[in-house]
Amino acid sequence: MTTGFSSGSSRFADYFVICGLDTESGLEPDELSALCQYIEDTKFRDGARGKLARSNEGENFEQSPLRRTFKSKVLAHYPDNVEWNPFDQDAVGMLCMPKGLSFRTQVDSREPQFHSFIITREDGSRTYGFALTFFEEVTSKQICSAMQTLYHMHNAEQYDILHTQTTPHGPEDQRLPQPRPVLHAAPAISRLQRFNSYDISRDTLYVSKCICLITPMAFAQACRKVLEQLHQAVTSPQAPPLPLESYIYNILYEVPLPPSGRSLKFSGVYGPVVCQRPSTSELPLFDFAISEMFNLLGVENVLQLFTCALLELQILLYSQHYQRLMTVAESITALMFPFQWQHVYVPILPASLLHFLDAPVPYLMGLHSNGQDDRTKLELPQEANLCFVDIDNHFIELPEELPQFPNKLEFIQEISEVLMSFGVSPEGNIHSSESQGRSRFRSVDMVSDKRNGNLGSPLTSYLLRENETIARLQALVKRTGVSLEKLEVRDDASCNKDARTQCDEEELKMHQLNIQVREVFANRFTQMFADYEVFVIQPSHDKESWFTNRDQMQNFDKASFLSDQPEPYLPFLSRFLETQMFASFIDSKILCHDDEEKEHTLRVFDSRVDKIRMLNVRTPTLRTSMYQKCTNIEEAEKAIEMRVAKIDHTALHPHLLDMKIGQGRYEQGFFPRLQSDVLSTGPTSNKWAKRSAPAQWRRRDRQKQHAEHLYLDNDQREKYIQEARNLGTTIRQPKLSNLSPSVIAQTNWKFVEGLLKECRNKTKRMLVEKMGREAVELGHGEVSITGVEENTLIASLCDLLERIWSHGLQVKQGKSALWSHLLHYQDSKEKNATPGGLGPPGFIHDTERRKSDGGGSAMPPLRISLIQDMRHIQNIGEIKTDVGKARAWVRLSMEKKLLSRHLKQLLSDHELTKKLYKRYAFLRCDDEKEQFLYHLLSFNAVDYFCFTNVFTTIMIPYHVVIVPSKKLGGSMFTANPWVCVSGELSETGVLQVPRNTLEITFECQNLGKLTTVQMGHDNSGLYAKWLVECVVVRNEITGHTYKFPCGRWLGKGVDDGSLERILVGELMTPTTENDERMCRTPPMQQSPGMMRRFVTISPSSKPKLNTGQIQEGVGEAINGIVKHFHKPEKERGSLTLLLCGEYGLVWALEQVFQHGFKSPRLFKNVFIWDFLEKAQVYFESAEQQEATPDENWQTRVRHFCRFMRAINSTSRNIGKDGKFQMLVCLGARDHLLHHWIALLADCPITSQMYEDTALIKDRSLVNSLIRVLQTLQEFNITLEASLVKGVGI
Repeated sequence: MTTGFSSGSSRFADYFVICGLDTESGLEPDELSALCQYIEDTKFRDGARGKLARSNEGENFEQSPLRRTFKSKVLAHYPDNVEWNPFDQDAVGMLCMPKGLSFRTQVDSREPQFHSFIITREDGSRTYGFALTFFEEVTSKQICSAMQTLYHMHNAEQYDILHTQTTPHGPEDQRLPQPRPVLHAAPAISRLQRFNSYDISRDTLYVSKCICLITPMAFAQACRKVLEQLHQAVTSPQAPPLPLESYIYNILYEVPLPPSGRSLKFSGVYGPVVCQRPSTSELPLFDFAISEMFNLLGVENVLQLFTCALLELQILLYSQHYQRLMTVAESITALMFPFQWQHVYVPILPASLLHFLDAPVPYLMGLHSNGQDDRTKLELPQEANLCFVDIDNHFIELPEELPQFPNKLEFIQEISEVLMSFGVSPEGNIHSSESQGRSRFRSVDMVSDKRNGNLGSPLTSYLLRENETIARLQALVKRTGVSLEKLEVRDDASCNKDARTQCDEEELKMHQLNIQVREVFANRFTQMFADYEVFVIQPSHDKESWFTNRDQMQNFDKASFLSDQPEPYLPFLSRFLETQMFASFIDSKILCHDDEEKEHTLRVFDSRVDKIRMLNVRTPTLRTSMYQKCTNIEEAEKAIEMRVAKIDHTALHPHLLDMKIGQGRYEQGFFPRLQSDVLSTGPTSNKWAKRSAPAQWRRRDRQKQHAEHLYLDNDQREKYIQEARNLGTTIRQPKLSNLSPSVIAQTNWKFVEGLLKECRNKTKRMLVEKMGREAVELGHGEVSITGVEENTLIASLCDLLERIWSHGLQVKQGKSALWSHLLHYQDSKEKNATPGGLGPPGFIHDTERRKSDGGGSAMPPLRISLIQDMRHIQNIGEIKTDVGKARAWVRLSMEKKLLSRHLKQLLSDHELTKKLYKRYAFLRCDDEKEQFLYHLLSFNAVDYFCFTNVFTTIMIPYHVVIVPSKKLGGSMFTANPWVCVSGELSETGVLQVPRNTLEITFECQNLGKLTTVQMGHDNSGLYAKWLVECVVVRNEITGHTYKFPCGRWLGKGVDDGSLERILVGELMTPTTENDERMCRTPPMQQSPGMMRRFVTISPSSKPKLNTGQIQEGVGEAINGIVKHFHKPEKERGSLTLLLCGEYGLVWALEQVFQHGFKSPRLFKNVFIWDFLEKAQVYFESAEQQEATPDENWQTRVRHFCRFMRAINSTSRNIGKDGKFQMLVCLGARDHLLHHWIALLADCPITSQMYEDTALIKDRSLVNSLIRVLQTLQEFNITLEASLVKGVGI
């Protein structure tokens, strides 16, 4: 993708470069590769396994001299320098010949190889390079004899090794035992070649040379043609029409960049070259063959890789062809339109920069494989969130928990239809792309081969059988009726049509396929983000202050946006909205108000979004998960075809230059040393400008380039965008320079600072979200976080921890660096544990325990133990991988509020940290480490249930304690108690509790957050009356302790005669005596409304409230239930708590019915239930006499009496208050409460049992109460099983 562009350039190419062997300095081993080798060796000495499999690099004498790498140099570049793009000798040298020089003899293959590369400057702007590497005969005698000498030395050494160890029987048996552990056995061919040494008298020696164009824009096809024609001029028997200098001068100084939306034709050595550039309303320029990526990987893999790139994971491409690395990297980033990759981007990673794989930041890098080592030999520093793409083997390794791209199947089908219409097989076809990659001239046969229907190979048909998605696709394709016959028609049609186009048919087909696929991808984003502008949060203050506080600002209303999305999109979208690329996209939207200011991608994207809106004319918030196919493919294709059919500009033809006589001589087979005097400066007056482009075009073109690319001028806006980009990533791009230890140290220091900054931003973001949500629970403001979003934030925290733990690792063990460190720690502690210790080994033997307020004395607090938490995770059979275990451990520690503390303890073992990490690693930078732990400590300020809510099927031990009242000794109690614990996920069933201890530990499947405990006893023995203060239940893994207050009697003839009660619980907040206590928001469920204040006023057990307070109580209880239903489903807390808990609906209605209740005679308690039973008797007799003919009244009465009878006839021994609670719950469920209140207010029994001042007798108060209760009608209330057990209604 063209992102950065040097505005000064309006030439097609900035530099022409020649790299190769400098005969004057002779054969120098490639120091950088040798250094890599040296680093490898020292690693082995330190007892570590190597980080990266050895390739052929390195001054390694076990390699035969022809296979070693030698230093290549930039032999010449023209012109010396251009101001808008200073020449970077290090980078160009490294990337033109990333492996250095290679030698061959006449028996080896010497096909020329083309590859492209990219140089990204530190400000993010880019230049492109296109290189053609070919082999030339070595004419220097010194070089040939040096090679011969190297061979003599090599053979002598090999001979010694062979004879000291074994005597070989024949050439087949020479499988050499390696002299050092570093060396991998080379493949059989080179083993045999090892002794076919180079013989100066018999063999011809060839060395690689490279010619290269450095250009401001990526016209890959045009550059490839220019270079191939230049090479052809050197190798063909006839001399070219003009000296080579003429052609190179022409491309450097006389060929302009085509203006936007125009095409340009210029002359190569043998034929015309055409290039065309999209207009500002089209997708940006992209000139690599996307079909090659699909051939290499297949649609399914491409889509997975695309998802990884959008979520900014670390991506490592692996191939032995440089051009493949570049094509896949550029294609994937091009398909992201309108988003742009914001992190380290090195499609071809030179051998000397391998330490960059250690980078703890998102990256997209390409690693060259030597084609000999397989994936298992390649040891990478971190793999927890790495996407590894083995391009040559059609294989991709994905990180765990990768969400699916929205509408994946339909998307795959749409892409496949486009590919098949061009004869590209959707499941990939490795062989076709190989032949394309090797030689330009075979592609014609390939096309005709495809016309004959030979699409696949045995391998691809095997892949096809293996892949269900593709199988489903094939069925879809059959249904849609895309057939190969039709493809044939398309080919022939294009043959006839293209007779008049100026560029060859192959190239036009490439452009057509590219634009079709890119339009299909771009359409996905325009559909997904059609109404994104509605959710952009425009800054309230001016740009300056917005920019300084950018870190703290939210620029997009994520919660609202996600709440509009279809459920299946959420896992992907919630993670995508957290990425740097999305943030930068929204930043640029905020910074550009009018169309003029907008950068190119944003302008194109916005115009498409507007088009979709006009087509759909639907309300911007109404989302649909219907798959909308791309509709503007034809329009985009037409634009390209028009440009190609009618060429807009023709550049000046190459012409003779005024060279001295004898200059520009031609020698077949050798690329000449060009004449620098004629190539170093361009024409004094720009002739081509006058001839081929009117002045206003050039001016417009300059503006266009400004619009089309970022980072052009240095005005405020550019500074903002640039800095906004850098916010999340301190290090954007590795400098391709010499690899000195100080450079590596500086780079790693940048990484450490970046990690710390990222940690600070992440913790802050998570806290702000969570605090915001708790504030809502407490009745302030609006809720903003969803379960999906919380999960996303925690997953990204786990990723950050993995990246921190894998920075600067000495030895890589397992895929998760964090878990590997924990295991080392566990081992060392268990070894040191004394056998006669107090507890299991690894426990901390200190007084450090968690105290819980309230029922603290009832239950000894859980010991804090890092190792014990690890054991809990190790015992969970469902978690199979190391990465999974590390994540589960992080979630558990977050839920227990011990993450910072556990990690501090883990890192306090300095010896272990030293053993596992290099000096520069983040975990060995003391100040940063302290700050990092301090940031994590802030999580203790909020409650997370990220372990309980995620691992819903695991077995968890629970501990239950029943606390009897201290006032009346329960020691005489003779009955047998039982409990049944219910949570949000399930319930336990009845558990008998031993009478003497009153506590019990049991294991069952995760109950989720606990909601109710039913408890009771069997009424046996002489003294079966029992006053219970509360029940305390603790989750033995997470340590969450719930208190279920009771404060009532259980027994016949006491209190309300109940033998069982349903208790509603609340999470107790743990406090540690340690000074690590942070300020904390009050526990989540309590709403500190007016009620709390009224209740605390009166010290007596049943405070009397006035009618105003009672009304407010009912209002708050109903309000709580309404809020509950307005939350997303996954976010709702316990409805039981809102109905039956403290100040819930049951309590509020109890206050209504107790107000003005006539006080009974001494020693006799009258309950609300007694009143309701009398009312029931009255209604039943009134109904029989049919006193009132009103149909409505009769229906209500029937309902009321039916519910009363059902509750009274239940087999459960619940008392009168328990029955009242059940009636209220059932009435709320069936939306009958307001009817019943109206009935009871008019009932004669009410006037007998209530004072005249009672609330129930006040007509206006009753009416307002009925209105409030009616608001529950719109909600579908589902009751927990424990509340209505035994009632069959």
